[in-house]
Amino acid sequence: MTTTLFRPVGQKELDLIEKSGWKKFPPRLPEQPIFYPVMNEDYAIQISKEWNVPAYGAGFVTKFEVKNGFLEKYTIQNVGDKIHNEIWVLAEDLEEFNKNIVGLIEVTKSFYK
Repeated sequence: MTTTLFRPVGQKELDLIEKSGWKKFPPRLPEQPIFYPVMNEDYAIQISKEWNVPAYGAGFVTKFEVKNGFLEKYTIQNVGDKIHNEIWVLAEDLEEFNKNIVGLIEVTKSFYK
């Protein structure tokens, strides 16, 4: 069994995902200690439109499946409204997270300035 997650990304991160064959997310930068996929597409769209487009000129929503067994060790974090649910994965756990992605990462939405 898997859980569908979403991740808003900018062009640079999307390019790195594509380089991986659409199979994994790139390592976090030193100033990014947490990787936070979100639980629903509406929240990912909101982040893409409100943060990524103004900051980077483009925003993309990715969708992917992760094995439930791996996700069991994480608590869903609510950071605002009822749709603002995230999973906080430590940067050092990202490689293991990537190994638990089932199938490919796909782009569901694209937004531009």
